[in-house]
Amino acid sequence: MANADLGNQTSITEFILLGFGNLQKLHFLLFLLFLVIYIATMVGNILIVVLVVADQHLHTPMYFFLGNLSCLESCYTSTILPRVMLASLLTGDRTISLGGCMTQVFFFCFLATTECYLLAAMSYDRYLAICKPLHYGTCMNSRLCLQLAAGCWISGFLPCTIMMSFMSQLIFCGPNEMDHFFCDFTPMLKLSCSDTSLITLVLYIFSFLDAVSPFLLTLTSYVCIISTILRIPSTTRRQKAFSTCSSHLIIVALFYGTIMIVYMLPKSNTLIALNKVFSVIYTVLTPLANPLIYSLRNREVKEALRNAVRKCMALIKNSD
Repeated sequence: MANADLGNQTSITEFILLGFGNLQKLHFLLFLLFLVIYIATMVGNILIVVLVVADQHLHTPMYFFLGNLSCLESCYTSTILPRVMLASLLTGDRTISLGGCMTQVFFFCFLATTECYLLAAMSYDRYLAICKPLHYGTCMNSRLCLQLAAGCWISGFLPCTIMMSFMSQLIFCGPNEMDHFFCDFTPMLKLSCSDTSLITLVLYIFSFLDAVSPFLLTLTSYVCIISTILRIPSTTRRQKAFSTCSSHLIIVALFYGTIMIVYMLPKSNTLIALNKVFSVIYTVLTPLANPLIYSLRNREVKEALRNAVRKCMALIKNSD
């Protein structure tokens, strides 16, 4: 009987992302702000990828993972910012098709999950470098780096593919207004007319496996790292050891901190606006923070950038 009732209702073919609709007067300013952030994010992350590939001094495990992270962040921010934020703020069109919404959910899930695993792999690399320095060269070889990176991307792709197979079976018959600025699992499930108990259970299982587990691995690695650093007698060596992992620790804290706030806060109407603010942090500002933190706090990256600039200047002079 329930299925018959659903069959008689109109199927939804598009959603309306309410986003920042209550800030109409600030739309143009928000557009300019997010445009600058998007350009800076793309330029910064692509520059890091180019430097890691081109500079021989950066052909180390730490920068190999950093290159993967920068590549991921470029894709991650491109999944959300151009279509659902920049375009909607500029044109006022806040609609997105059901297929477009599903596609965005898949890529958001895939890239966010991959980032969780990638941050865990980077923390393991720093654990070996600081806690097991004598074995680092033999343990963290190029083969293991490739295996870890491939494992991160595959571990992000497979569970999200399974989740989307469940999502594709959902029926949407109204309402179609989503109080968010991008398509996410929870807002979509709220709008579905189908029984979502099974997919919610699967979502919780995958969330634990693909977000909580990598976080615990990352946390364990840093507990061991900090414990080892505190036992170093020399203040200079202690500061040097901490500087090698502090940039990564800032990214981890920013990414996981905001995600936990967003998904663990009660979903009350009074906290929806706060949820959006923290969602902006981990979807928009974290990809921007990655190149800024690693370039401003990292001597090797700054040196590689100076060398690249000198080479470009030399080529320009020679061409003249």
